[in-house]
Amino acid sequence: MNSHIRLILGDQLTHSLSSLRDAVPASDIILMAEVRTEATYVKHHKKKIALIFSAMRHFAEELRARGFTVRYTRYDDPENAGSLLSELRRMITPDTKTVTVTEAAEFRLLAEMHNWQDTLGIPVRILSDDRFLATPQEFATWANGRKQLRMEFFYREMRRKLGILMEGNDPVGGQWNFDAENRKPPKSGLLIPAPFETAPDALTRDVLELVESSFPDHFGDLLPFHFATTRTDALAVLDHFITLRLPHFGTYQDAMIADDPWMFHSHISFYLNIGLLTPLECIRAAERAYSDNEAPLNAVEGFIRQILGWREFVRGLYWFRMPDYANDNALGATRALPPMFWTGQTQMNCLSQSFGQTIEWAYAHHIQRLMVIGNFALLAGLSPDEVNEWFLIVYADAFEWVELPNVTGMILFADGGVLASKPYAASGAYINRMSNYCSGCRYKVSVKNGPEACPFNYLYWNFLDQHQSNLGKNPRLGMPYRNLARMSDEKLDAVRIDSARFLKQLDAGDLV
Repeated sequence: MNSHIRLILGDQLTHSLSSLRDAVPASDIILMAEVRTEATYVKHHKKKIALIFSAMRHFAEELRARGFTVRYTRYDDPENAGSLLSELRRMITPDTKTVTVTEAAEFRLLAEMHNWQDTLGIPVRILSDDRFLATPQEFATWANGRKQLRMEFFYREMRRKLGILMEGNDPVGGQWNFDAENRKPPKSGLLIPAPFETAPDALTRDVLELVESSFPDHFGDLLPFHFATTRTDALAVLDHFITLRLPHFGTYQDAMIADDPWMFHSHISFYLNIGLLTPLECIRAAERAYSDNEAPLNAVEGFIRQILGWREFVRGLYWFRMPDYANDNALGATRALPPMFWTGQTQMNCLSQSFGQTIEWAYAHHIQRLMVIGNFALLAGLSPDEVNEWFLIVYADAFEWVELPNVTGMILFADGGVLASKPYAASGAYINRMSNYCSGCRYKVSVKNGPEACPFNYLYWNFLDQHQSNLGKNPRLGMPYRNLARMSDEKLDAVRIDSARFLKQLDAGDLV
């Protein structure tokens, strides 16, 4: 008998999921499937596919241990119908009464889901995903009528709503945001704990073999593979961070050190975004560390803001602005993605480090993504469509709901200022201040023009020059535009000539 089917997606690996909450082991069938449409709509990083498939298989085993009947379709199953809808159709029998699913996190898939009932001819219940701490409707209510949507004010509302780091109606420590204490450059002799690693078990090794054989032309290195693929191990990653890394996370969260991809970051976004961890439990763990005097307030508040602030804010903004948000290109950027984004081959050491770690680990921390790779994409005028697709492909924690607002709004300013109050553009001086990358670079960060100069130096001024009509009146860019106005004609000509030379080489696929 197959009366009720519960479909679980690859980013819904949470036992308290809304579609599992009222499931009856004796009569309900759990359907999980590794399908071609989800694995290949972009050529996801090999590690990303391996993480999701292995976590799905482990989750299926946990459901079976709880007494559920699980119908699990592996990617290489000869009967695999290739899409979630087709797998549902294959599973449905004359006895099937309903299909229940928690709403998809991405617009394209949720739009498909809303057609499933008509296509399948049986009731399809689509339940809200209440693992998030703000519903799209709550965000829309907050956003409607506001001239600007700023994360800081949304974050404060979320703190009040949930009572996070609050003393009555006031924030703990007397202020909402301790970011001013969280921008220290790396210092010599900094001791950084090794990241938590798990050795692949037999089930994961089977997945690794599958990914190697089925996705040979996908981006990135498959091995070594150390991701957690069970809730138990994901909780161990969280505990490792809270105990060993959180005390210094705030101070050095913007810092970058050559050949160290992990720094003091938490590395839990992979597990949050597929459901092995839930946001509130991560927030509460950090809050307890502060209460127990195990981590300072600047670190705890900064970490909580990334989850309760940015993560919830970009998810709300995604649903508030879609589907039009995917087409935003306020700065008219059209340049094709250069080969170095795929190969990692460049003479710019900051980019080489960030690309190399992305290829190897399907990970780079937020400053590498924003202020190195993203900054370059902004200054070079790379196409938002191509940059969005690249970010979606290469990072194991990337799903469109979180990737698109960060890239379109935060990185590329392609939404014209809906998310960010100014473009996050910077010269080489910022990267030199926040990293040790520049000392190992073929270019000289202290040189402003010519073949030896750091390309960020002249590309920054060229960007401001090119977009003065759009950005010149932005109050947060008043100082750089005053400096641009004082620039001599000779200096500005050198900026334009150097930028044109570099971008011509970039377009030709030269090693730059």
